[in-house]
Amino acid sequence: MSLPAVVVWLPVALLVAVLMDLWAALLHGKVWHRLLWPVHRSHHTRREGSFERNDALSALHVPPAIALILYGCVGPAGVVREVLYGIGIGATAFGLAYVIVHDGLVHRRLPVAFLGRIGWLRTVARAHRVHHAGAQGGAPYGLFFGPIELALHRRLTRSRRGPGARPRGSSGRASTDRARA
Repeated sequence: MSLPAVVVWLPVALLVAVLMDLWAALLHGKVWHRLLWPVHRSHHTRREGSFERNDALSALHVPPAIALILYGCVGPAGVVREVLYGIGIGATAFGLAYVIVHDGLVHRRLPVAFLGRIGWLRTVARAHRVHHAGAQGGAPYGLFFGPIELALHRRLTRSRRGPGARPRGSSGRASTDRARA
């Protein structure tokens, strides 16, 4: 007797959805703000129109996720198929959440302002605005773990400068600049 497929792919999907924010933070900090800065820069300047060049970077994750989901639908039955399906579903779930929160709530490109009533999402939006303000050495690079990353970055910065020190150029509060937020 075999286990139902959902017992395999659902936990994988949940784990991948969480890990995708760490992957996105790594890409954002190490690749987009360096090698792909000519494309990503469009996200840090005032946008004209509905789209920016940076939107192409998010779209890079779509084909692999679609391929994994399709394989999970038509591939030969087995654990490998269910794991790959779970990876595709988790990546897609993260991508959807990212678009809604990042593009919608933070940058107001979608009508989802009501999500700001959720405390954690409000904190996520504030942390991302710190990134756009250029404070804290560019941190946070992640979105959903952004507030945690920002707190760790501040703690590390203070420990390097000594007790009670504040990061340079910061009042210790998140930026209130709404021009690009």
